Amino acid sequence: MDNAAIQIDSQHSWTGFYQKLADKLLAYRNDRQTLISMLNDAYSRTGMQLPKLEADELNDIDPFTVFGLFNKGITDANRRKIIAVIAEVFDIGADQPTDFEGIPVLNNLNATFYAFANDERRSEHDIDNLWSVFEAELALDADDSEENRKAFVDAFDATVIQFSLGWKLTMGLYWARPYSFISLDSRNRWFMADVAKAGSAIANAVPKEKDSPVHDGERYLAICDTIKSELRSEECPYTDFPSLTAAAFVESERVNQERKAAEKAAAVKAEENALGDEGVRTTHYWTYSPGDGAARWDDFYARGIMGIGWSKLGNVEQYASKEDIRKSLRTLYSSKFSQKNSALALWQFSRELKPGDVVFAKRGRSVIIGRGVVEGDYQFDDNGDSYPNIRKVRWTHGGKWQTEDLLAMKTLTDITAYPDLVAKLDSFFEDEDGEPEEGSGAVEYPAYTPEDFLSEVYMDAERYGTLANVLRAKKNIILQGAPGVGKTFAAKRLAYSMMGVKDAERVMMVQFHQSYSYEDFIEGFRPNAQGFDLEKGTFYSFCKKAQDDSDNDYFFIIDEINRGNLSKIFGELFMLIENDKRGPRNTLQLLYSHELFYVPSNVYLIGMMNTADRSLAMLDYALRRRFAFFELRPAFDTESFAAYQEGLASEKFDRLVACVVKLNEAIASDESLGDGFCIGHSYFCRMSPDDVTDEKLSEIVDYELVPMLREYWFDEPSKVDEWAGKLRRSIQ
Repeated sequence: MDNAAIQIDSQHSWTGFYQKLADKLLAYRNDRQTLISMLNDAYSRTGMQLPKLEADELNDIDPFTVFGLFNKGITDANRRKIIAVIAEVFDIGADQPTDFEGIPVLNNLNATFYAFANDERRSEHDIDNLWSVFEAELALDADDSEENRKAFVDAFDATVIQFSLGWKLTMGLYWARPYSFISLDSRNRWFMADVAKAGSAIANAVPKEKDSPVHDGERYLAICDTIKSELRSEECPYTDFPSLTAAAFVESERVNQERKAAEKAAAVKAEENALGDEGVRTTHYWTYSPGDGAARWDDFYARGIMGIGWSKLGNVEQYASKEDIRKSLRTLYSSKFSQKNSALALWQFSRELKPGDVVFAKRGRSVIIGRGVVEGDYQFDDNGDSYPNIRKVRWTHGGKWQTEDLLAMKTLTDITAYPDLVAKLDSFFEDEDGEPEEGSGAVEYPAYTPEDFLSEVYMDAERYGTLANVLRAKKNIILQGAPGVGKTFAAKRLAYSMMGVKDAERVMMVQFHQSYSYEDFIEGFRPNAQGFDLEKGTFYSFCKKAQDDSDNDYFFIIDEINRGNLSKIFGELFMLIENDKRGPRNTLQLLYSHELFYVPSNVYLIGMMNTADRSLAMLDYALRRRFAFFELRPAFDTESFAAYQEGLASEKFDRLVACVVKLNEAIASDESLGDGFCIGHSYFCRMSPDDVTDEKLSEIVDYELVPMLREYWFDEPSKVDEWAGKLRRSIQ
């Protein structure tokens, strides 16, 4: 390890600067107050706040934490800004880094090498120990003697066991002397443990990425020596530690991008496979406080933005969940409070607030001071502002409007679920004719045509035409069929195709069950602290919404319609849902409120019923008369499914489908079952060629098809075994 002359590699522009900074820092081991003063001076010159490095006032610091100030989750621009000032304050003549590729960085939630002073896990000598291992490192780099090795090992062993260190300590060692001490952060360990990437000698020497105990100093030096001896070998093409670490960075970024792309694709696929809402945008409405007491309103209004604080968190997108944000808030701000509301506000601001949403700016709990339409995605503006989390907003109004309703105290609140409140706030911004002002934030919904329906639902154009025409004429239809024929999948898509757009605000889905009642559906009394309130049900509210928008069609979808007590649920609406009984000329008095109510002519009902559910009674005859029935069948014989199947190009998939077709013939001919129990095509849909693996096909057979057969032929186990064997052999 004899590197007395500082090494500088043009490929890694940062190494020279980092090594010279380490030399400068060593001079302050016994003068840490001066060091702290210099750091405060440096940050004051940047115009940025010194990060939180202690629970209260900063009275001590170690050299690795100094490096950590610009080696954590901040933008490269801010890293360069900090380094430029540090170079000036510490009089470092080396070229400043131009890029930071491959440099390991700290987690913003754990950006010091010590526990805070008020933490019981902090010992009296923790920071002194960090200085000792730092000094020993520089001495060993200058002179690889047995004496210096022993001194380093002793210092390392005393330090590595301290709270929050472990492998993290090797990151600090690497920053200070990147050609002599390897970083064993998780990314490097993952990369070097791969024989194909680093060679067998290195792969066998380094600890595994996870669940590996932290090694002592002697073992750590042995790892450094092993890797160094393998550099430039045939198995390890890298020239030095920085080259190896940079390769780990590039590879991990590639893998992470692939993972994120796969997760995004899976999320899209899951959404597509659910209820047909992919690509659907609905307008949400929010109340928002622009700073404490609306102190930032004038600034935000002039700049056309909205912003929220908690700047110490950094970019909120780095957190995977609201819980991660909450934990960080408790660490960085205050553990006296749960921080749930603050975490929710940050999550909603960064993830859920969307362009097109309407924002009502407020002061306190009863004064509206502005209205705007969100125009931009989440941004983290790391410029030292205490409100770095921002969104572009087109503020349409500014002023002062008093509301009688007490608004939530929270910084950001989604009020979409309170249409009465939204209507009251929106009324402040109507013109003289009572129409909303221009720029109300109306959403342009994506188009959805019958062709789009046919591209997603395996049905020929003729049957789709029949289905749409029957629903248009009858107003009410039930999609019935065997398990897996895509009833739920098709329902919303049918509604969208008839509307011509994916407007989810005009579609509502509920699911009936044995406990679903008239009170849930139409209206009923609900208990409160004072007694009972009369509350309106889902169908009542949906019909009222449709009445106010008579120029557009609305679709009410009922899943498992035959699972509810239909006479009880529909009550007097048996009559009103008939096609020729729609509209204001046909009113009936409701049971509880005695209100005269009617079902608008622009409301369509789509029910779904599983014909294989033997536990359910037939639909009430009075209701059956009012619905048309359309059977969805397994679509294995359709041209669209054949095209989909051809695109997968899988012989095993083809054999499995052929076996299921024969199975359906057996089910249909079984006197105890029949067509209504055939297996549908949806078990095999929404797959890509990469999805058609042996594992996936086996899962379909063993966890979806065979259990269904056991239910069908519960009294004929031999028949279950026969067909289970045929299905499994088809994919072997």
